[in-house]
Amino acid sequence: MPPPATWPRRILKHPRLSHYYRLAALVLVANAVFAVLAADHGVATTTLSYAALANFTFAVLVRQQYVINLLFAVATSVPTHWPLRIRWTLGKVYHFGGAHVGGALAGSLWFLAHTAALVASGAPPAQVAVGCALVALLAGIVATALPPFRARFHDRFERIHRFGGWTALALFWTQTLISAPGSPLREPGVWALALVTFSVALPWLRLRKVPVRIERPSGHVALVRFDHGVTPFAGSSTAVSRSPLREWHSFANVPTPGRPGFRLTVSRAGDWTGSFIDDAPREVWVKGITTAGVANIETLFRKVVYVATGSGIGPCLPHLLAAEVPSRLVWATRSPRTTYGDGLVDEILAVQPDAVVWDTALHGKPDMVRLAYAAYRDFGAEAVICISNKKLTWLVVHGLERRGIPAYGAIWDS
Repeated sequence: MPPPATWPRRILKHPRLSHYYRLAALVLVANAVFAVLAADHGVATTTLSYAALANFTFAVLVRQQYVINLLFAVATSVPTHWPLRIRWTLGKVYHFGGAHVGGALAGSLWFLAHTAALVASGAPPAQVAVGCALVALLAGIVATALPPFRARFHDRFERIHRFGGWTALALFWTQTLISAPGSPLREPGVWALALVTFSVALPWLRLRKVPVRIERPSGHVALVRFDHGVTPFAGSSTAVSRSPLREWHSFANVPTPGRPGFRLTVSRAGDWTGSFIDDAPREVWVKGITTAGVANIETLFRKVVYVATGSGIGPCLPHLLAAEVPSRLVWATRSPRTTYGDGLVDEILAVQPDAVVWDTALHGKPDMVRLAYAAYRDFGAEAVICISNKKLTWLVVHGLERRGIPAYGAIWDS
């Protein structure tokens, strides 16, 4: 039985005080401090514009795939003999989405102030019109990115974010060029916009359609095999699509040491995945840039426990196969051999003979916090990494963190 949580940890480890929200608050506070300092000397319209653009540039870059991989590489480069408290915090690198949110919100507020200043100063009608259109567009993007809308209409959120973002970028270019028609190359905003445009376009420049081979051990799961000359690193993910402009879905890459290519595990969890399993395609679109995921933080610790439910085994599997860090698996799923096939289960047990494989069809749903804590204690681990659905991930991660155990899991910020 896990030890009881102390009341300070209950407060400090509350989901609303996670590193995601702390990063967002930090960015907003930094902007507020700058606003106060700038107000003492008067804030010019160009300052408002540059502040908005600086924040938007930051918000876009922090979510760029190569930047994400760099953040993970830096955060996980420290040796395991460093104090656990430091490594515990560095492991939260995957909360970088909070910095994106803070930058986007701050940029929107700065641009609202910039547009109001344009109107007040009697700026040319074209600048005012573009500015007002941008304010309305940014308000729509922010509103539809709020958790209630995003959770209920995720596909719609993604499309609004994608096409709205592209439209906003075009409008920023329009306003920047009409504001400095004589010598645009001398404008810092032009170079910032060029950087943002390149960052946004880069994944699409790597877009390609590749062949896949699909095995269906059951009606619940498809094992998708890729072999197009690319073997991604363990713990990375690949975004795939059947209609590139409509929707994308990311899945953990499962490379096998010593073999070319990789696999994805797609489980039935909605209309898109259901259609993918029932009507298996021969080709899919990929953007060609693999991105580090939460499980890559394992190298910060001497030993880790992986907790997975159902197809959450997919993101864990490449780390179990690579065995770069000693680990213990706790996997709860319904009829594992029937659902995922004997081959996959035997592959897991070959590298994890002491794994706890809980068949929910036979034993019902377990207390995952208790199972995770028992494995953490018995294995002498330093951290727990949970890959499951949103509700159970938060239950395990925050249930353990409140008890002083480093725990990590997806935060669903995209």
